[in-house]
Amino acid sequence: FGFCLEGSKRALIYDYMPNSSLDNYIYSEKPKETLGWEKLYDIAIGIARGLEYLHHGCNTRIVHFDIKPQNILLDQDFCPKIADFGLAKLCCTKESKLSMTGARGTIGFIAPEVLYRSFGVVSIKSDVYSYGMMLLEMIGGRKNVKSMVQNSSEKYFPDWIYDHFYQGDGLQACEVTSEVEEIAKKMTLIGLWCVQVLPMHRPTITQVLDMFEKALDELDMPPKQSFCESLEHPVHKLNAESTSSATDKAYAVSEILNVEEISLVNSEFLQ
Repeated sequence: FGFCLEGSKRALIYDYMPNSSLDNYIYSEKPKETLGWEKLYDIAIGIARGLEYLHHGCNTRIVHFDIKPQNILLDQDFCPKIADFGLAKLCCTKESKLSMTGARGTIGFIAPEVLYRSFGVVSIKSDVYSYGMMLLEMIGGRKNVKSMVQNSSEKYFPDWIYDHFYQGDGLQACEVTSEVEEIAKKMTLIGLWCVQVLPMHRPTITQVLDMFEKALDELDMPPKQSFCESLEHPVHKLNAESTSSATDKAYAVSEILNVEEISLVNSEFLQ
């Protein structure tokens, strides 16, 4: 909306967002604060469009590096706005990768290559991973689905989502309509594609939007990954630049890479 520059004081001015942020709804224990699936679907598409603008609509690409429900603001019509660019980096449109000296992001949403370079180069697809994890949280954090989860802290979240989707037992007990089931399944498939461990296997955010336009039966099932085995790599040092403390970050990396008791979403919301 604008900015303020007065001496040493600098501030970005946003539109007032009366409906706060997305996390207040997808994790809510209060039914009146829980969004319907159709609205959740529209929000997911809106966020993807916002990311497409950052990645392809600006003169200089912007990689956000902190896509998560807390950074998605909702206006009076629940239209999403991406906020908090404190960790963002600019990238020339001719370049496909970013050089970084340390990890950045929030625990549970950081792409593997941002933590450990052997997974691939850091690029706009690092945002796609964060978006995919958020999409899976939007599904897994739903009040009428979370009762299906047991011992969520013992399994990598995409593994749990994949297994329940493949077995077809994630929504049947929730007594949802066929339309809602299709929405949830489409969001699940797209989310699983976005969180592929290797960046080269993830879609671009433009391809994500194309997937939203397709019917469910036109979407392929992503390959079953050994998420945990792929993440088992030693990390001895981590110079973190993040919204989390260095101690928490190091602990998160240990959790992700050792996968002894991993939960990429807050388990209290899924028990």
